[in-house]
Amino acid sequence: MNTIVKDTLTSILATIVFALVLCGLYPLVVWGAGQLLFPHQANGSLIESADRKIIGSSWLGQPFASDKYFIPRPSAAGTGYDAANSSGSNLGPTSKKLINGTTKTTAVMARDGGAITPGPDVVDYDGIKLRIIGYCDQNGLAYQLLQEGKEVDPKTYKTAKGDWDQVKLITAFNDDNQPLTVKSSVPIPGDAVTSSASGLDPHISVKNAMLQLPRVAKTRSLTEGKVRDLVRENTDGPSLGFLGDAGVNVLKLNLALDKLAAK
Repeated sequence: MNTIVKDTLTSILATIVFALVLCGLYPLVVWGAGQLLFPHQANGSLIESADRKIIGSSWLGQPFASDKYFIPRPSAAGTGYDAANSSGSNLGPTSKKLINGTTKTTAVMARDGGAITPGPDVVDYDGIKLRIIGYCDQNGLAYQLLQEGKEVDPKTYKTAKGDWDQVKLITAFNDDNQPLTVKSSVPIPGDAVTSSASGLDPHISVKNAMLQLPRVAKTRSLTEGKVRDLVRENTDGPSLGFLGDAGVNVLKLNLALDKLAAK
């Protein structure tokens, strides 16, 4: 009986000690060290505006679409780079869905609440080929649409308003007999048309930035040399100096561009 009581008291005491050390003292020491040695990083690497409002983090991507900004890489976490939905697409390099994209049929219910009938097809997943077209169009890069090695008139896949018929394009990309392909005049960086593993990467490759640079400079009426300087100033080197490649922080670069315009 005495042994049981002794072992029970020992277990209770050990639980209390480990709770205090591991759930109290250790987290407190780590938090204190972080606040003392790396306060900016420990608090989320937050970026503030001139009026002290938090506008983002240097480690989280944000969406940009205007021609006056550098465009981040696509995000599988949604258009808003939702950190609560962080993920990759889980599609490999041989995936037809990743390369060609997919469409889906919508459903339309009768106005009187009757039968549901098939509606028009819409884009389900855009795919790399469609992203290449969008990237080239936005940055003024030449490309060709090819079918069986012969160039196809782009108007074939455009609406009466001159916009791309994305459903028609994706359908042609997935044609097993005569698949439509896209050939750009310059190699398109992978990060321009694919998402990162987290879907939240704030960086693009230097090559990607250089292809976007002429568009941004022209839209903002700046010299390419001035924009190139800002790209260089907002490029982070490889981790520890040798792990990975250099990356351009899109959020910091776009903020630097806005700051320059405000002067």
